[in-house]
Amino acid sequence: MSTALDEYEVPFVSGAAAGVIAWLVGYVLTYAATAGSIRNSLIGQLLQNSDAGGVWQAVGLVFYNAHFVDTIVNAGFFGSSATNFIGGDDGFTVALYAIPALALLLAGLLVAFRSNARDPASGAKSGVTVAIGYAVLAVVGVFVMQIGSGSPSAKPDVVTGIVLAGVIYPVVFGAVGGAVGGVVGD
Repeated sequence: MSTALDEYEVPFVSGAAAGVIAWLVGYVLTYAATAGSIRNSLIGQLLQNSDAGGVWQAVGLVFYNAHFVDTIVNAGFFGSSATNFIGGDDGFTVALYAIPALALLLAGLLVAFRSNARDPASGAKSGVTVAIGYAVLAVVGVFVMQIGSGSPSAKPDVVTGIVLAGVIYPVVFGAVGGAVGGVVGD
């Protein structure tokens, strides 16, 4: 029996589990980096003036911003606008953009290494499976990470939240991490 990955041994279960873990680790790291300063930020003011929501949801909006997913802020009479709470004078550190990418790279690498991938192609095939678990939490999060229900309110943009955070990020970074894992495993 060969230890190399073949077309019938794609690690769907371990990939999905690694994707869930990558999403949770990314969220927890974002929480650790931002929760203490949420109250004194623009998103904190929104949180104080809304009818529902907590710090964990505000951090969730920042986590989606780290995937380049805009936050849609509904200001009632003044309409709605798309914003990103990372960067700028009042925003959080741009280093937050690295969190989801690094979590997914590491998850893809670990899945490829664990599945005995021996080349970049089989490693990428293994690594891309992290998208399964990551996408599930990304889709759920789009609907859960919301502040307020009326005006003011804020939520991740649904389409880019699902497409960028749920599909493109985990597929690209999981595959790249897996390809690296395939080279390391060789």
